[in-house]
Amino acid sequence: MSSKIIWKLVLSALIVAWSVTSFLPFNDIDFGDYLAKEVSAEEEAFNALLDEANQLKVEENNDVHSIYVALRKLSTERALDIAAFFPHVNLQDIKNQEKRNEILLKHLYSQSKGKLKRGLDLQGGVAFTLQMNETALADKEAYEKEEQLSKAIDIMANRVDGLGVSEPIIRAVGSDRIEIQMPGLDSRQNPDVIDAVKKPAKLEFKLVHRFATPSLQPGADTPPPGYVAMTEERVDPRTGETYEVPYYVKRVTEATGDILERAYPAANETGGYESRMNFTPKGGKRFADLTGEIAEENNQIASQTGQPSIGQLAIVLDGKLYSAPSVRERLGGGSAVITGDFSQRDAIELANVLNNPLAVELEVAEMYEVGPSLAADARSASINAAMIGGALVIVFMIAYYWLGGIAAVISVVCNVVIVVGILASLQATMTLPGVAALVLTIGMAVDANILIFERIREELKAGKSTPAALSGGYEKALSTIVDANVTTMITAVILIWLGTGPVKGFGVTLAIGIGASMFCALVVSRLVLDVLVEGLKVKKILGLSIMGASNIDFLKLRVPAFAFSWTVVLIGVGWLVTHHDHIFGIDFVGGDELTVNYEETVSMSEFQEVAQQGNFGEVNAIYQNMIGEAKSVIKVQTELGVGEEFFEALVTTFPDRNLELVGANQIGASVSGEIQKKAIMSVLVALVGILLYVAVRFEVGYGIGAVVATVHDVLMTLGIFVLFGGQFTAPMIAAVLMILGYSINDTIVVFDRIREELSLNPEKSLKDIIRMAINRVLSRSILTSVTTFIAALVLWIFGAGVINDFAFVFMIGIITGTFSSIFIASPIFYWWHKGDRKHVEERDLLPKYDWQASSKGAEE
Repeated sequence: MSSKIIWKLVLSALIVAWSVTSFLPFNDIDFGDYLAKEVSAEEEAFNALLDEANQLKVEENNDVHSIYVALRKLSTERALDIAAFFPHVNLQDIKNQEKRNEILLKHLYSQSKGKLKRGLDLQGGVAFTLQMNETALADKEAYEKEEQLSKAIDIMANRVDGLGVSEPIIRAVGSDRIEIQMPGLDSRQNPDVIDAVKKPAKLEFKLVHRFATPSLQPGADTPPPGYVAMTEERVDPRTGETYEVPYYVKRVTEATGDILERAYPAANETGGYESRMNFTPKGGKRFADLTGEIAEENNQIASQTGQPSIGQLAIVLDGKLYSAPSVRERLGGGSAVITGDFSQRDAIELANVLNNPLAVELEVAEMYEVGPSLAADARSASINAAMIGGALVIVFMIAYYWLGGIAAVISVVCNVVIVVGILASLQATMTLPGVAALVLTIGMAVDANILIFERIREELKAGKSTPAALSGGYEKALSTIVDANVTTMITAVILIWLGTGPVKGFGVTLAIGIGASMFCALVVSRLVLDVLVEGLKVKKILGLSIMGASNIDFLKLRVPAFAFSWTVVLIGVGWLVTHHDHIFGIDFVGGDELTVNYEETVSMSEFQEVAQQGNFGEVNAIYQNMIGEAKSVIKVQTELGVGEEFFEALVTTFPDRNLELVGANQIGASVSGEIQKKAIMSVLVALVGILLYVAVRFEVGYGIGAVVATVHDVLMTLGIFVLFGGQFTAPMIAAVLMILGYSINDTIVVFDRIREELSLNPEKSLKDIIRMAINRVLSRSILTSVTTFIAALVLWIFGAGVINDFAFVFMIGIITGTFSSIFIASPIFYWWHKGDRKHVEERDLLPKYDWQASSKGAEE
């Protein structure tokens, strides 16, 4: 076996093996079962404790809802060191037993979860409603309350993002509440998650009384006027025991969190963690002046009494004294530190809330767990459809390309494994937009293989041997694959840079998928084919060759094709403008939300049936389990103003379900205006990025053609989608981005061949070059479109819910992408250069030839 095969084999095996280990276990493991398996010391005693925790969990009239909470409760009550049962988890540096137990349980709980997180649409998660404090809002005008609510929603979004939660839903409910849904979390197992989000984060710097010190017995002392007794909690570094240090702290605040620019966690000298603060320029001056005043008073007292006196500055957060460091000199460095008994997670959460302080206190109104927004029957149908579509693509590839098809299938499977592995290692959340990006990268991986195989076929037709054709095919396809993927990677990077929420998630998945598809096409596929050709001496690696050489003059049809397609675009855009009030779903404009009690469940398909019969538009329904109560409710979301009417139709249709309306609210959009603006900005900047790259790598005319074709494809897809009654929901953002990526890829393949033919055929006119190039990539374009269209068509026919919309949009995008690369991008390039080849050469890095260029008139 040659060295070039060995290094590919070793590298591929290592990457695939790492990817598999990164996403296993794929599903969550019951926390109790995981603990029973992981315990490595005093197993009998721990199993007895676990049984007791299970018993405590099922007892009525207590606040214990999980093994996690039960173990924490038992360990606190009995002063148990749970870490003693898990000596393989190194926590020796944490002396405080209660803190050690908390960190251990959180670590073990996280390890019991599946490595690849799934979003609210696929798995569900924890949800809670936070209500703004009525007392704080009592004297506020309506517009001020609305402003406070909007600001609080933005702060909540930043805090949840700071906790590492991807793809949450955060929206207004009514006029004074905020609903937050976080995927993959369980508040019964991790009850602190809500507190970490709703803290006001009111930061205050206060003076400490220099001479008076209170006792630890409440009410035993009278504080000096203007001061209040507070205690700082400390941990003995030798024993881990907690003790309190009392102070008299001045009531008046010297400085607030307004002086803070940024907070961040950092390791301290003892191996623990602290939260460091950087001040604004104005805040740094205020802090320097404050500490300077304390230092000056130190000197004055020392000179008067002859005794040293060191002042202290208390750091108080949400009414709790965190630390009271001594101040010996003026501190003008523009920063400070909050110390305490912090774990790394504590320091991260503290920095997170300090960076996003709330102006008004929030109280928990409801806590519940939500099921997946994509119903079980829809998920099952869509998964089955994806499997059928995948199987059909595999059959098609193997039937058409035979051994080459087998290599392509192995490459695509490895591609999916690598992408999922990297996403799991990054603790990314897989949602429907992520699935869309994954579908796009699979399509690009199949396309890369087809491109290579068609090039190999050309080399074989030229009379080359199989090994030579294999080498030549890969060599000639390389630049096309690199250009197509780099152009799409530019789009992905810009989406990550400028996008937020689902837009950013799509960009991350797309970027990973591009890298993986290039690796698999150029290394894994090549490895399999090298083994077949060089190792097993196979003479024929490609199967059928149904599509022969064509010589269609596509430019002849450019005017009617151009006119037809842009007419469709204008009709679609016109429909978008005139019907914009009806084409945006609840995710974009909000709607009504009903809370419904029930005795017998209503399936998602039954909800949709009533919605269609009564022409109620978009209707979503989610079952929610109320935490601490043995019941669940249905949250029904409808378009604005039709909620109660829909409920009446539901009761009329299903009188035997005993449905009861217990609440109705208006909900805000879950796709904020900020996300929408950043999505549009990302697309516009991506188009500029594409133009610049193609202009530099190819020539300006190519860039103009690529951008116009991409805009055409996005607008035509959106127009056709709404003309067929489609409605924009949150996942449709990803669908539009998917079309953007597919369109660019298709166009670059055609342009790369035009550039190559210009180099190889110096005697031919520009019109002949374009005709020749399009015909030579026609088989690749048709075959790629057929394979991806098969998968999308099956999803559209057999899928359910929003998957249908995804598949429909993708089918339109496949057709428009193939159409535009031939009838939009190439004619634009042709017109840009006025039909004159010489015009291209003067602006391109091509060899210059002494020949008489045909004029546009001669070509016509």
